[in-house]
Amino acid sequence: MRFLQLHSDFIEYEPIVKENKEFAEENVSKSKVRLEDLVVTLVAIEEGDNEKLAMLAVNVIKKYMDTVKSRNLIIYPYSHLSSNLASPIVAFELLKSIERIAKESIEHVHRAPFGWTKALTINVKGHPLAENFKVITELDSSSDLHPIDSDSTGVPSDTRADHEEKISSAIGAEERLQSQWYVLQPDGEMIPSDKYQFRREEENLHLLANYEIAKRRSSDEAPPHVRLMKKMAIADYEPASDVGNIRFYPKGRLMKSLIEQYITRQVMEYGGMEVETPLMYDSKHPAMESYFNRFPARQYNIITDNNKQFFLRFAACFGQFLMAKDFQISYKHLPLRLYELTRYSFRREKSGELVGLRRLRAFSMPDCHALCKNMDQAKEEFLKRFRLSVRVIEALGLSTTDDVEMAIRFTEDS
Repeated sequence: MRFLQLHSDFIEYEPIVKENKEFAEENVSKSKVRLEDLVVTLVAIEEGDNEKLAMLAVNVIKKYMDTVKSRNLIIYPYSHLSSNLASPIVAFELLKSIERIAKESIEHVHRAPFGWTKALTINVKGHPLAENFKVITELDSSSDLHPIDSDSTGVPSDTRADHEEKISSAIGAEERLQSQWYVLQPDGEMIPSDKYQFRREEENLHLLANYEIAKRRSSDEAPPHVRLMKKMAIADYEPASDVGNIRFYPKGRLMKSLIEQYITRQVMEYGGMEVETPLMYDSKHPAMESYFNRFPARQYNIITDNNKQFFLRFAACFGQFLMAKDFQISYKHLPLRLYELTRYSFRREKSGELVGLRRLRAFSMPDCHALCKNMDQAKEEFLKRFRLSVRVIEALGLSTTDDVEMAIRFTEDS
């Protein structure tokens, strides 16, 4: 988290236009706002920032305000202080947290609207302490180190390595999402999971429901396949790579390849058209930014030499949708089925969640999207896809009645 504190005679700002309609704050007055004799705190929320840092930030702000003897504060979102920004949904939540915590100890607290381009005028007082730049990181919340100060140029006078295994605060937002869970009956009735009486023969379904509802992905012990994959020289961990990256020995690569070929043939027979899409995408691309922030997964980020930020894909959705938008098609071409077996997809899962071949940071995934003309056609396509999945699972030697349980996730129409 970075913030520039300015002891000011006054600030004037006027909201002009939403920067991003999807994430901009609603119910914002477009009238000009003027506040006098205050500390203006320009704040940039960075990837990895969390509630602990919000509390620490307020302590640092309060200390500065006591030093310059000011009782008035404005928290002003200012993304230009950093090139490693958190997603909008995380940034907005943390800014609101800073405001809420600050109101507990600071007399007058105001927050400028989030997600808006604003006309801005600030008149900074002319004394040596009138400008103060701070950087606080995850390490500051767990050590006695003080937040980084800056010299008169506004450049931090100290630097700090990123916290090892730093977990994006997007995960915190993800974990706070509320879901409703139902058990779907053969007759179409949906019974809330907490009211459903699981029968003895539904033990696996009960385990799946508990697993999904708890959102707990860590493992208490290694499953049996971890020992077997090593003993039979199928696959193993690669110590020279990041955790969650697996090396496949000749026997394992042959098995994996045969499964990949079989699945691809089945999808092609179903009508899928195979494509190939890039491994990385620009996180600030207009077509990608809202998608990237709507699904705040644990990303591998890459900064290029021109300071652009890319992320490694965690599915083939991005490439397929970007490709489909350039097609010229009519309803006669629908359903249109695009398919890619992504041998390289990435999610930076927590280290405690990684276990054998069950949960990885680099993985293969058959990804197929069908473009349909209406809801009826979508339902028909869903049934075809379900039958295809059952056929493939059984052909691989698994029983859909004994070995497999299924969950379907929907997003509520807003």
